Amino acid sequence: MEEDQIPKELELSPATDTSLDENIHHVNNPVLDLPHIEKKYLGTATSYVKQKDGYIFTDGSAKVEIKVVSDEIIRVRLAPKGSFLEDFSYAISDLNQQSALFDIEEDENFYCVKTNMVHCKIQKKDFLISFEDHNSKIINADYTSMHWEENADFGGYYVYCTKHAFNQEVFFGAGDKATNLNLRGRRIQNWNSDTYSYAFNQDPLYKTIPFYIGVNDGDAYGIFFDNTFKTYFDFAAEHQERTSFWSEGGELQYYYIHGPHMMDVVKRYHSITGTHYMPPLWAIGYHQCRWSYYPENMVREVAKQFRQRNIPCDAIYLDIDYMDGYRCFTWNKHYFPNPKKMISDLASNGFKTVVMIDPGIKVDDSYWVFKEGQEKKYFCRRGDDYFMEGFVWPGRCQFPDFTNPAVREWWGGLYKGLVEDGVAGFWNDMNEPAVFGRGTFPDDVRHYYEGHRGSHRKAHNIYGMQMVRATYDGLKKLYQNKRPFTITRAAYSGTQRYSSVWTGDNIATWEHLKIGTLQLQRLSVSGLSFCGTDIGGFTGEPDGELYTRWMQFGVFSPFMRVHSAGDTRDREPWSFGEDWEKINKKFIELRYKLLPYIYSVFWEQHKYGLPILRPVAMLEQHIPKNLQREEEFAFGDKILVSPVLNPGQKNKIVYLPEGNWYYYFDNTGFEGGQEYTIETPLDEMPVFVKAGSVIPEYPVMQYTGEKKLEHLQLNVYYTAGEEDSYIYADHGDTFAYEQNIYSEKHFIVDGTQSLLTITQHVEGLHSERFDDFHIYLIGLPQEPVSVIQDGLEIKIQRDNENRLFVVVEKEFRKLIIQ
Repeated sequence: MEEDQIPKELELSPATDTSLDENIHHVNNPVLDLPHIEKKYLGTATSYVKQKDGYIFTDGSAKVEIKVVSDEIIRVRLAPKGSFLEDFSYAISDLNQQSALFDIEEDENFYCVKTNMVHCKIQKKDFLISFEDHNSKIINADYTSMHWEENADFGGYYVYCTKHAFNQEVFFGAGDKATNLNLRGRRIQNWNSDTYSYAFNQDPLYKTIPFYIGVNDGDAYGIFFDNTFKTYFDFAAEHQERTSFWSEGGELQYYYIHGPHMMDVVKRYHSITGTHYMPPLWAIGYHQCRWSYYPENMVREVAKQFRQRNIPCDAIYLDIDYMDGYRCFTWNKHYFPNPKKMISDLASNGFKTVVMIDPGIKVDDSYWVFKEGQEKKYFCRRGDDYFMEGFVWPGRCQFPDFTNPAVREWWGGLYKGLVEDGVAGFWNDMNEPAVFGRGTFPDDVRHYYEGHRGSHRKAHNIYGMQMVRATYDGLKKLYQNKRPFTITRAAYSGTQRYSSVWTGDNIATWEHLKIGTLQLQRLSVSGLSFCGTDIGGFTGEPDGELYTRWMQFGVFSPFMRVHSAGDTRDREPWSFGEDWEKINKKFIELRYKLLPYIYSVFWEQHKYGLPILRPVAMLEQHIPKNLQREEEFAFGDKILVSPVLNPGQKNKIVYLPEGNWYYYFDNTGFEGGQEYTIETPLDEMPVFVKAGSVIPEYPVMQYTGEKKLEHLQLNVYYTAGEEDSYIYADHGDTFAYEQNIYSEKHFIVDGTQSLLTITQHVEGLHSERFDDFHIYLIGLPQEPVSVIQDGLEIKIQRDNENRLFVVVEKEFRKLIIQ
């Protein structure tokens, strides 16, 4: 692009417009206005040096690294005085990606680093950086040059980056923020915080995900600001034409991630931060939790009621009251005199046991965990070398430094006794870290940080992540070839490699049901797809309608768990009376029917980096109105849901994306690309299946693996066109899939008015134990006269409900229905 083609606003000099920075100081951190702080901006870019994977540019003092990670990912780093920090990140799992050739061009006004997909341009006179596609369309551009402010109090920098917010640009992502999906007009803060009974727009919350997606003029890009200090994002809140991100320390390091589709951005974000591990199949069933189920006879009674009422359930949770005085890795023998037998008895009835573990270790010289941690010097210390101590559930506690690999190794081994007792999953809570009275650790607490030592200002936001990492890695060794199941409340980008998450201590209100639908969509596009809410609300009292509508939404939450505080009424599916129980049972059974589909969607997340929940904005970002839609979302790419979010709601307006759709409960067909008024009786929720889909269904089981499959039911939804579907299966609980012991079935459905063809291709070495598919044919425009499987005609049948189906061999290649 020539100089006279540059939009005027991109030529602004940073030295002439600093009002945004001034406003930031007054609103968020007045201490930054103290006289000893000096603002410094990049000057004129004068030269560069080529590196193996990019270039380092300088203004004679400061340096800026432009690293080519891949054709679509560029990393930008600023060294204010010319010295970069060591290249280390807890978030990043892989920067060694295959990239095409890249090169640099220079003219009088610009340096331009080019890949096949992205042009990164540095304007020489003021060091403004912009990113263009290969057609020279500006996708993202600096408003002012990067700058920093020195602070003698801690010897570091406050670092800033201010970008253009174009007129129609919208923003998504940033983790579990309790606000609207589109973040434009919002200013957010990242500082993991224990926020009991949080409100709409309250910030910060439990997780730090400094990653957002911008969509401008139909094109999407991502920015991942990989900085673990307290960070801030302003999405055109202070000034409509600017968006900014800044930090109270650390390095200004961010990744520009190219689209042009939102899905591409999320996949590429996962390519550097990792995807979710494949969970054991039981972990995506229905889970029942309360603070707390104790003593033992209560746990047994809850389990008994599930089985007597024939309501499926895979896991029962034990909150902190199972411990001896809240000492982690112990049992309260008064409440649980023989935990190993109890867990064994539950397991024989299909229940997995999940228990909570917190980071606070009680100061008690007779407590073996505390003694070991003291002897090994594994607990965090303050700046004056005294141990960091604070009060949490056990009383006076000390806290492991999970940024030390030796501490993580030790912590992982502490689970040995609980694993030997039969505990199947672990729940890490209070790991923001939370401390009664003061909120969290003081800033002067020191952390090893993998040898890159720093204070708690640097380590706070990754403390919970490293705790659950220690848990996951330890369990992998203890379970050997069995997959662990972990859940954490606090997280940083990359936590998906180790754990699932939930949205913390919500409230039993209709508003919080709506907030939950927003948070799970946001978490999913922010890299944390294995996410859920406390169904029914953690605190407060839901009535039967709210609980049931939340349960319906929970069916289409990646993690499905009821959880509540101990001072609230019972929250089991039968707690609100027979009528509500019947509906709750129907929807929990629906979850179990859809488990093979849900498991396949998890595989797509694990292998391909696809988000599990997908907002309509992600499905159709080319339609501006859809960038504001929030209530409809896709679970995978075949099922679209629109939860009922208001009491007494008899119907709701639902938007269906382009294409054709079937209403799940009666198979009525709908043409997409428009809105419909859908009836919402209490025992239904708007659920639609995309035409051309192949949806696998299990028979209803009381827990995963209860019954041997005689056959697998496939529901095939007619389409006048072509559609792909994937169905994944493996052992369900081992890591054998890493050696290709899995089955990925690729179905292609191709329909005309008179013909429907289903083609199957199989990848992987896993052989499922059933022999046949029962293929149900839904929405055919006319009664079929013949079905040909691989050249041989087979029989057309009808079941007891008069539904049309055919029985085919599971290895079939082509099925022709005419």
